[in-house]
Amino acid sequence: MMKIPTFRIDGRNAVVTGAGSGMGRAIAIALAHAGADVVMTELPGKENAAQETASQVEALGRRGMVLPLDVTQVDSIQEMVRRVLEEWDHIDILMNNAGMNIRRWAVDVSESDWDPVVDTDLKGVFFCAQAVGKHMIARGKGGKIINMASQVGLVGYSERVAYCSAKAGVINMTRVLSFEWAQHKINVNAIAPTFVNTPFVAALLEDEKVRKEVLSRIPLGRLAEVDDVLGAVVFLASPASDMVTGHTLVIDGGWTAV
Repeated sequence: MMKIPTFRIDGRNAVVTGAGSGMGRAIAIALAHAGADVVMTELPGKENAAQETASQVEALGRRGMVLPLDVTQVDSIQEMVRRVLEEWDHIDILMNNAGMNIRRWAVDVSESDWDPVVDTDLKGVFFCAQAVGKHMIARGKGGKIINMASQVGLVGYSERVAYCSAKAGVINMTRVLSFEWAQHKINVNAIAPTFVNTPFVAALLEDEKVRKEVLSRIPLGRLAEVDDVLGAVVFLASPASDMVTGHTLVIDGGWTAV
C-alpha cells in the first residue's frame, strides 16, 4: 500500500542555532508548528532575544528551551549539547542557522575580517554537526541535520569572499557528512537561499542601484520571503525527506540556473 509522506515532526526534539531573531526565529517557530519541541540558542548575553522566540514556540503547545551558544567555541558547543541531553534526553533535528558576514572587497579583507566569518559560518557549523552527530550515532535512531548554506556557496558575489568561501565549504562538508553518516540513518542536507526579504536585506537594498542589480539576477523577479525558506527546512526535517541526503536545496528563484 502506498505510504503518503508526512511533514509532521511531532514528538521530536530540534535544536536551532541563532534563533533570537530573523531567519532563526522563523525556523524555530516553523518546526514547532510542525510538531517539534525546540531548543533555541543565542550568543551569551543575548538570550533574551531567544526567550521571545521561545514564548512563540510555547504558545503553539510545544516545549521551548533557551541556551547560550557561541558556535566559534567548541567548548560552548559541547556544553550546549550536554545540557540539551541532560534535560531532554535526545536530539532528533539540528538546524545549523547561526551565521554572519562582513562585507569587504577582496583586496581589503584582513585576518580580523576573515576569521569571524569563517569561524562562525563554517567551523561552527561543522563542530555543531559533529557534536550532535556523535550523539545521534551513539543513540542509534538516526536524525536530521540541516546546514544553512547560501546561493553564493555555488556562485561568486562581490564583497563577500570570506562568506562565499565559508558557504561553499558548508556545501561540500554536507556531502562528506552525508555519506559518512548514512550508515547511521542520519540525513545531512543544506539549504541555499538567495537574498531573503528580512530587515537586514531591506536596509542593504535601500540603494536602488543594488536592488535593481540583485533583482535582475533572479528570474522569478523577486526576493525570497522567509516563508519560502521555511518550507524547505520543514521538508528536510520531516519523514518526507528520508531518502534525501547530501543535497543542497537551492531557494534562489533561478539565480544559479542562469
